[in-house]
Order: sequence, then C-alpha cells, then structure tokens
Amino acid sequence: MQFSALGLIDPLLKALDEEGYSSPTPIQAEAIPLLLEGHDLLGCAQTGTGKTAAFALPILQLLHQDQEHGRKRKIRCLVLTPTRELALQIGESFEAYGRHTGLKSTVIFGGVNQNPQTRTLAGGVDILVATPGRLLDLMGQEHLHLRDIEYFVLDEADRMLDMGFIHDVKKVLAALPKKKQSLFFSATMPPAIVNLAASILHQPKKVTVTPVSSTAEIINQHILFVDRENKNSLLEHLLQNRDISSVLAFTRTKHGADKVAKFLTRKNIKAEAIHGNKSQNARQRALGNFKSGETRVLVATDIAARGIDVDDLEYVINIDLPNVAETYVHRIGRTGRAGNRGTAYSFCNAEEKEYLRDIEKLIDKSITVIDNHPYPMMNFEVEAPKPIVSKKGNGGQQKPKEKEKKAKQDSATKSSGRKRRYFGKRG
Repeated sequence: MQFSALGLIDPLLKALDEEGYSSPTPIQAEAIPLLLEGHDLLGCAQTGTGKTAAFALPILQLLHQDQEHGRKRKIRCLVLTPTRELALQIGESFEAYGRHTGLKSTVIFGGVNQNPQTRTLAGGVDILVATPGRLLDLMGQEHLHLRDIEYFVLDEADRMLDMGFIHDVKKVLAALPKKKQSLFFSATMPPAIVNLAASILHQPKKVTVTPVSSTAEIINQHILFVDRENKNSLLEHLLQNRDISSVLAFTRTKHGADKVAKFLTRKNIKAEAIHGNKSQNARQRALGNFKSGETRVLVATDIAARGIDVDDLEYVINIDLPNVAETYVHRIGRTGRAGNRGTAYSFCNAEEKEYLRDIEKLIDKSITVIDNHPYPMMNFEVEAPKPIVSKKGNGGQQKPKEKEKKAKQDSATKSSGRKRRYFGKRG
C-alpha cells in the first residue's frame, strides 16, 4: 500500500516523498482513514510503531482544509505528551510533514526560559505540542488558552500516569471545549488508563499495534562505556579500522549531528550531517554522497533518518543512546538486511545507563560489552542539570542570599555521599 491510497492531500504526499517515506506502517494504514472521517481514536501503540505520523498527517490535512487566512492563528490542535524529548520529536514531525501546508506549530516544555516560547505563542500558532507542567503554567499566566481546540491528542498516557501527571492532565481536560476530535494513545491499558480514556473519548475506534520487541539475530551488537566528552574521540578510534568503510551514525540532536560531522571532517574523515534543519537539496545531496561511497560517515537524527534506506549497510553507530528503547531497534535494523551481516556499536555514558537497561529489557538480551578501548568511562556519577541563571538584573549573578543558600546545599551534598548517585562498572 502507498500513502496516496489513504486519501492524503498533495502537500502531505509531497512532504512524505521528500522525507523518503513510501509505504505506511500498520498503525498509519489503520488510523489515518478513521481520523480523516472524524472519529475519536483509542490507540494501543508504543513509540517506534509510527504512531506520530498516524495522528500528525490527518490532523495536518483537516486543519489545512479549514484554514482561516488573514486572521491571527488560533491554537486549534493540542498534543499533550509527558517528556521534553517526546515533545521535541513530535514537534519535528509536524514541521517535516506540514512544511507545504502553511500551518505553524510550536513546542513548549519546562526547564528552560519561557520567553522564547511565549513570544512564539503571541505570534499565533495552529498546533501546540506541550508537556503538562509548562502548559498549565503558561495558561495560568494567560499566555494561552484552549478555547479553540478542535483536535486533542493525549500521547503516552500510561507514562503520564507513571510520572504523576494525572492531576495535571485532568486540569488540561477541564479547560478543553466539549466539542473536539480526541485521540488517546497508550502502550498499556490498565484499568486507570481505560477509565481515563472513557472520560475523554466519544464512541472511539480502536487500533492496536504490536510493538517492535526484537532485533535481528544476525546483527552483532556491542556497547562501549565512555564519558560524554570522549565520545567523538572514541568514534575516531573505531573509524581507524578501514574495514568500517560506511557508517550510519546517530545523535539525539541536530546540533549534535553537526558537531560530530565537523569533528570528523577536521580529522580528515569524510562525513556529513542530515537532519531537519538542512534543506531538502542538502539532505538529498548528503544521502547521495553516502550511497555512492563518497561520504564515509552519515550522521543523522532519528527524524531525518526515517527515510534512509541504504543497501548493504553493515555498520550503525549510536553516538547517543536513544531515550526510547524501540528507537534503538529501528536504528540498528538499518543494517543486517536481506541476510547481510550487520554490526551495531553503541556509546553509553553514565546518564544513558537507564536507557541501556530499557533497551536490554525490550530486546530480552544483554548487549556485549567492549571494554578494551582507549577511552573507558571514568565518571560514574549522573550529573545534575545545570541551573538556568537569568541574565536580567545583577548581570546574571546570584544574589547574596542565593549564594548563601547554594553554599549550604553544596556543603550538605559533600557531607553525605548517600545523596549522590553512582553507577558501578556495568551498573
């Protein structure tokens, strides 16, 4: 089946073609026609099954067909998701698929300065992807309201509950208009999730997709523990093996992909980055160079790599472990195809050990550790996130009381090793 058979409009089909997509996944084939018909949807599906496109494409089409030109944009679609990482991934998908529709989307989440987010909201957006805390915060400050919502998506509902967001979710639901099309996605359906879905959805259609849970046995998988600041040097070390002639490497961010490509280029290793900030011509040129062998290393983000299909690709390197286990399966699945050999190397620092545990649980096996490399991990402590210091007033400096408070906190931390989290060698 082709995407064109699902009733999608030309601007979306053009974007899908530019992204390298040809055939829909099972959840996309089932969900897209139902959503275009206006049904509420209950989806039992995990990240990695293609569910983002399953809801983003029909929402973009419905919004595009009912645009109000010449007036300030109103928030007509809200996607609520539990984490910053998922919010960013969903936001990138809406941008990629909707590039020819004229629709505008944005992402808001906590832990960063709100001013850039509020400025974007003030200019008007059609689609808002948000985490619950920041959404409620900006609603409370009257930077946005949800009165005009026509399409509502609750994504990763079970994780919402696991992370303690149920009360925030209910506050958001109370602010939504009664008349809307609602979509509800969860990887599991315990009673609490079923009850929550029943309170949101009206006569929903149901779509269930079995998640990716295994990796091809033919792929040799290896993990290398390394401190974050030594990852590029470890990558260069691996590439000293000339048998590794062609590599698809993954980073978590677009900025990270650019940094890796520039580092390798300085080391006389032909590399290019491919991600959503690159023009379509630049991405096609980079992919063409990689397929022809002119470029040895193609550094990609997950969104940009979804359309990459290279015959006889033997090596995948995860410079950053993905925060979603299913994404790991999709990454390494780009090698070892059609009976060919495949090898996957993954770098893991202290902060990523939690991701590694999730991956090994999903694939039901321990990944072979390579510890005889020149950059073994020395920092076994998970670093706390750096505080955001305002640049307004006082030159961005801490006030005396804040300095005193910080000094006391530092002293308390030093006096109690139990308050720090350390990992053992295998952890």
